[in-house]
Amino acid sequence: MNWSSAIVENPFYEFAAILFLAALLGGIGQLLRQPLIVTFIALGIVVGPSVLNIVHSKENIHLLAEIGVAILLFIVGLKLDLRLIRSIGQVALLTGLGQVFFTSLIGYFIGLALGFSALHSFYIAVALTFSSTIIIVKLLSDKKEIDTLHGQIAIGFLIVQDLVVILVMIILSAMGKSEGTSLWQDLLRTLLLSAVLLLLTYGVMKWVIPGLSYFLARSQEMLVLFAIAWAVTLASVSELIGFSGEVGAFLAGVSLASSPFKDTVSSRLVSLRDFLLLFFFVNLGAGLNLSVIGSQVPAALLFAAFVLVGNPVIVLIIMGVMGYRKRTSFLAGLTVAQISEFSLIFAGLGLQMGHLSEEILGLITLVGLVTIGLSTYLILYAHPIYEAIAPVLNVFERKDPYREKEAFRYEQHQYDLILFGLGRFGSKIAHYLDAHPDIKYLGVDFDPQVVSAWQQRGRPIIYGDVEDPEILDRIPFRHAKCVVSTIPGIEDAVHLLQELRERDYRGRIFLTALQDKDARLLGSYKPDQVLMPYHMAAENFYNTVLSETFWAKK
Repeated sequence: MNWSSAIVENPFYEFAAILFLAALLGGIGQLLRQPLIVTFIALGIVVGPSVLNIVHSKENIHLLAEIGVAILLFIVGLKLDLRLIRSIGQVALLTGLGQVFFTSLIGYFIGLALGFSALHSFYIAVALTFSSTIIIVKLLSDKKEIDTLHGQIAIGFLIVQDLVVILVMIILSAMGKSEGTSLWQDLLRTLLLSAVLLLLTYGVMKWVIPGLSYFLARSQEMLVLFAIAWAVTLASVSELIGFSGEVGAFLAGVSLASSPFKDTVSSRLVSLRDFLLLFFFVNLGAGLNLSVIGSQVPAALLFAAFVLVGNPVIVLIIMGVMGYRKRTSFLAGLTVAQISEFSLIFAGLGLQMGHLSEEILGLITLVGLVTIGLSTYLILYAHPIYEAIAPVLNVFERKDPYREKEAFRYEQHQYDLILFGLGRFGSKIAHYLDAHPDIKYLGVDFDPQVVSAWQQRGRPIIYGDVEDPEILDRIPFRHAKCVVSTIPGIEDAVHLLQELRERDYRGRIFLTALQDKDARLLGSYKPDQVLMPYHMAAENFYNTVLSETFWAKK
């Protein structure tokens, strides 16, 4: 018996082969710095009929794929933080809705111009509008930019996008199961079913989940098991009353979003989500017939170019009009230069409803592969790209970018000390400086919420990102006796040191390191001193508490 016939007869061998190839391709993807989604789709194509043809347990894989999508939507609902949208304000809502509107509108007319039908153009256009929250959060977290102004704006309008796609899927799934009725009957039915589902979710969230979750929290394993059961159950109920299972899973997550145990549940489910999503993309890739979609490659490349260039330009225009600087707009705009896993789920829903053909699904998948793969590098190398094209971006910035200029109202003053970074170490330094009003200091931090909180308390602080090449142009550092950076990142510290020296700063420069090896590396650049918070705290403890305890009376 050869290996291919053994796989056909035994699903265990089939799954073993899929997982082995997943690990192999995952390692290659990691070397290429690609997200798992690209690896998973490529895996689906490799194990599908177009290459190795080892996928035969399609029902089993489809079931795992559905559970994976339910867990994904559950985690999205679990992490839905509407307070973030409120804190960012208008920019998240207007940029999110504006980008969805203009991308779908332009994408629709591009589809018509390429000869696609109105319905196919609609699906393609809507699929182009949604960006991957999972990928963006991962990349921004790796770059430590999740709390920057552009990072928070990006997360804000990605949440808006997620809400829009959920709404579109609700409407389509409800209308798709009410054939033979008028549009108004469809809308009325959708509203009634939405009310039923929301009331059911609200009732369980208010009267069942609080007490049950506290009881189950005695065992984290039981808490996670309950979360999975609740997600799959509500997904099933959602399908029973006419919606897609994805909608029910999302609402199940929302119902637990206010639970004090949501972070525990979310962290435990991330690995399970990634594992099960493997089968969603295997299911998707295995269903692609490369010979059928080969003719769609030119159109897919055109749509991919629109997503890679057009979507960031749309965000640049909207944020520029709203009064943001070109750098903030550009860095936020790059986060929408790809389509998301939701786009593929949305396209899969269209295929199930008979609205799309395999060729259109393949086209959208190809667009996803190209845009996700290339946008990863765009985001990773966003800062060098910005510095290279910054002069060209002047057209997207107002003469008075007042949204961010508001934060720089201290720039005309003179200060004795400039303090970069107001985290735990920096805020303690500021606390001691507050006890000496004769020392005038200015704080600089990249987290807009920290800046807002300190400004409300009347403390001198401005928003600033050390990686911004223009930051020192707006900070009155020339007359300061010293510049103190409590930012532990080596690259940021070296960049700040070099920028200060290029501007012929004559005061003292203090940098911060958390580890000995980092301190030695920073020391090679000859700052006035490298601060090590843990060493300083240990030394202070030794000189005060321990010396007084053991040696003071001897």
